[in-house]
Amino acid sequence: MLLKAGRMPFARDQGGFVVRPNMPGWLLPRPRDHGHGPLAMVVESLMTPGRVIAMHEHRNDEIISWVPEGVMRHSDRRGPDELIIDAEHLIVINAGRSIWHSDRTLPTDPPLRMLQIMVRPRALDLEPLIQHGRITASPRNAWRRIVGPEGSGAPFFVRSAIHVFDIRLDAGARVACPELVGRDLYFYVHSGAVTAGGKRFDEAEQGLLVGGGPLEPEATAPTVMVAFLTDPNATMVRAGTIRDTRQIPPPLLARPLLALLRLRQRLGRRQPAAGASVSM
Repeated sequence: MLLKAGRMPFARDQGGFVVRPNMPGWLLPRPRDHGHGPLAMVVESLMTPGRVIAMHEHRNDEIISWVPEGVMRHSDRRGPDELIIDAEHLIVINAGRSIWHSDRTLPTDPPLRMLQIMVRPRALDLEPLIQHGRITASPRNAWRRIVGPEGSGAPFFVRSAIHVFDIRLDAGARVACPELVGRDLYFYVHSGAVTAGGKRFDEAEQGLLVGGGPLEPEATAPTVMVAFLTDPNATMVRAGTIRDTRQIPPPLLARPLLALLRLRQRLGRRQPAAGASVSM
């Protein structure tokens, strides 16, 4: 069963830093969790040039920062060196019992649009780690595996049952998604548009293929997308920074709330601009 969600209608603007959280579990007809297995949240983040995110703590999160556009600059308490994350470099923060870090963009940097992918680890208070390095280039129209469980041989790892892939598709290209027995497929269209399973997915829209199986998206425009193979029954802990809190609506209220927010968006777009006349 292929499920679809449009672009998340809620965003939090913190002054030059906008976050739009996508909840994979909310795609289900009857959500019981904002995440889907170990995949807790996929956050679309935008930063203006010259913005600084102050030093802050993460605990019991596995955080993948994927930056296809722009530059993010990471610092942490391990030392003075600043790490660069861009289209050629990835960072994974295996926070474990505690990691403090900050992010920034320079005034001369381009606008940043990225994904911060929040993964639930298999156990509490694991050893804190930071992985940073160059991502091996991949040919167009072919999936590139960038993250996998520890010991899987992926370039970067998380301590959880999840695999992460990305792809750049030319218009008209059609490529089968990765598959793995016992894993569900969640994907996010970062830019462009694809058709898959009889549905169209535009920029910032998401799909969840429950039960796995084949899926072959076709790009209707040049497209960048990310795919996740996640085990919905994996052993995991839910005590990280991004956990069940009052800031995240209860799962049973998720779909009615999203419907209400999308209705408000549509009604807002129909309102005439200030000072405009309306003919009856």
